[in-house]
Amino acid sequence: MTSRNPKDLWTGIIYIAVGLAAIIIGRDYGMGTPRKMGPAFFPAILSIILIMIGIISLVRSFLRPGTPVGRFTLRGLLLVTGATLVFGLIVRGAGLIIAMPVLVIVSAYASGKFRWRTSIAMAIVLTVFCILIFLKGLGIPLPILGSWFGG
Repeated sequence: MTSRNPKDLWTGIIYIAVGLAAIIIGRDYGMGTPRKMGPAFFPAILSIILIMIGIISLVRSFLRPGTPVGRFTLRGLLLVTGATLVFGLIVRGAGLIIAMPVLVIVSAYASGKFRWRTSIAMAIVLTVFCILIFLKGLGIPLPILGSWFGG
């Protein structure tokens, strides 16, 4: 039996691989219980969800026809990877309000369909969302405006 949808096939393989890797990496952490979650509880649940999505995608790849995988572009890989690394390097010093738009806009620039207006709007929405959810809601200790800018 051969896959009729290579995109779904590779998507499923990647999701399953990332889910399994996360489970393997977190296997030494304490799981805890639903009432008193340990450090491995939430990542394990997310990993299981990723694996389930991967299995669904794999099965779909054999049932539904699809388009072939596009050609590999080094530019996109470098821009997305670079944006992620830059985010990690500057988020503490510059703050989330600077690092997040850099991440979003540089990553968006990797697409052939890049548009400045859309990318800036997405950067603003995602930055506000992350500040509200992660910093205010969950209390993640990251600065909104970092020490480089007087924060």
